Formats: sequence, structure tokens, C-alpha cells
Amino acid sequence: MEHKVLVVDDSVMMRTVIRSFVSKMPEFKAVAFAENGKKALEELDNHKDLSLILLDIEMPEMDGLEFLRYAKLKSKAKIVILSSVALSGSPYAAKARELGADAIVTKPSGAVSLDLVDKRGDELAGVMRRLVGLG
Repeated sequence: MEHKVLVVDDSVMMRTVIRSFVSKMPEFKAVAFAENGKKALEELDNHKDLSLILLDIEMPEMDGLEFLRYAKLKSKAKIVILSSVALSGSPYAAKARELGADAIVTKPSGAVSLDLVDKRGDELAGVMRRLVGLG
């Protein structure tokens, strides 16, 4: 079974990095992309069968935390916060958990972390697999 993924990040570079990462995992397929929470809510209407949402926090128009408030009502997809501001113990991380985030993986070097796969790839892959019940 292929698990469908929505990638939400305001950086084109990060969406590209994440898409490439997901494409190398045969059990997942990135099927939708959004540059902010508002666009991501539209994608939830277009993709009712998502398994996973990879979500940045800091974005224009509607940030990841505001999106989380609505996403949990509209989708059964598991949500992984993928952000440089949601460090363990931070107010962002606490708020994300409170709003229903299923996991948090921090970007290693800021909002645009081109080293994401090298530094956090194994962690992210493990979290993704665990949340969809693959170990």
C-alpha cells in the first residue's frame, strides 16, 4: 500500500527537498504540495485519502499552528511538524502537541535546511513509518 503525503512549506527549495526524500521511500508518495496553511486546507478537500502531512510552522497567510486547528477536523492524516522553530520544549512545540501534532522533527539548520536528509532523514523516515503503522 502506498501512503499519500501532503507537503506544506512556504519554501520552494524545502518542498523540493522533501518531495525528493519522500520519492525515495517506496511506501510513500507525495501527492500534494502547499506553500501555506490556507492552500493546504484546499488540498485536504482535494485529497481525502492522505496518510500523512509534513507541516512547517512559519508560513505567510496561515501558519502551521493555525492550519493544525482545522486539519484535525478535516482529515484523519497523521501530522508531522517539520520546522526549525519547534525545538523540544519550545512554546511552538508545546502548542503543536496541544493542537494535535502526532510528531515533531526539527529542521537542522533554519527554515531552509538543505541538509535535512543528511542530518534528520533517518529520524524523519522512522517517524513517518511509525505513524502509518509500518514499524
